[in-house]
Amino acid sequence: MATDLLGVRTQRRRTALWLLGLTGALVATGLVAVGTGAIAISPATVARIIAHHLFGIGETTWAPPDDAIVWQVRLPRVLLGMLVGAGLAVCGVALQAMVRNVLADPYLLGINSGASSGAAAAILFGAGAGFGQYALSASAFAGALAASLLVFVIARAGGRLTSMRLLLSGVAVGYALYATTSFLIFASNSAEGSRSVMFWLLGSLGLARWDALLAVAALVIGGTIAYLTVVGRRLDVLAVGDETAHTLGISPDRFRMRLLVLVSLCVGVLVSASGSIGFVGLVVPHLARRIVGAPHVRVVPVAALLGAILLVWADVIARVLLAPQEIPIGIITSLIGAPFLLVLIRRLI
Repeated sequence: MATDLLGVRTQRRRTALWLLGLTGALVATGLVAVGTGAIAISPATVARIIAHHLFGIGETTWAPPDDAIVWQVRLPRVLLGMLVGAGLAVCGVALQAMVRNVLADPYLLGINSGASSGAAAAILFGAGAGFGQYALSASAFAGALAASLLVFVIARAGGRLTSMRLLLSGVAVGYALYATTSFLIFASNSAEGSRSVMFWLLGSLGLARWDALLAVAALVIGGTIAYLTVVGRRLDVLAVGDETAHTLGISPDRFRMRLLVLVSLCVGVLVSASGSIGFVGLVVPHLARRIVGAPHVRVVPVAALLGAILLVWADVIARVLLAPQEIPIGIITSLIGAPFLLVLIRRLI
């Protein structure tokens, strides 16, 4: 008994140290990432500019162009990268528990395919023009919600909302909507529009705006991460199996339904803001489990921090590798995630 208690305390201390270290790494990553680009700005200057805007402290000793670059261009982009990375990572954690599949990721339910169809319709045919500058994001979000609703209807039609029904319904809807997106591209006569759609499909943080960050932050941090951390023990039970959940008084169908709604909303918002960015929700949950073990109450916050750091650095590479041309960020995350997936497959087989 004493040995078990000592082990629990050691694991908690280890988790706390990892959380503290990753938080520091995330802050350092943000300062370096904001200062990296065609015009390099030192992390110290970046910190002073941010502190001046947030708290009104410090004298303005930097050039006005540096202030505009940091506050209006790069900082919103880096913050969006942190939110998208964290959101995709924790949604991946939730989905792997929901469908009991270690290869599940946030795009398993076809949500990204729905968002892609909505975005293609906006770019190529002007869908959602009434939303003005938010037409692309609004159309992508509407497509994501439509896809998640379709998956729910199909999975629920046979009775229970089991993990297998969710998995197969998501795959089927995803392929159908991917075909819809391809049809829209070929039906359009705009070569430039088709190129824009393909760039968006591979992901970009170029749409980052201050006015949209608050809503994304509220959903990702206040909704998804906080909720999944609170229900971490239920996720542990759900990952074991439905029989165990029933034994402990948890309705797996109702819990899956709540998780499906939450994940659909979160992924829909993230995809509408950044496009389809793959592998983050697949790779990061496994890294988090390797660091702090299987309990989701520890995995969720660690995965959020890892996902935020990974995506910010992927965006930095995408911006500077072929500067002044920008690479879609999904290419970078795929290059990072594919080797990891191969290693994971070797360990599973």
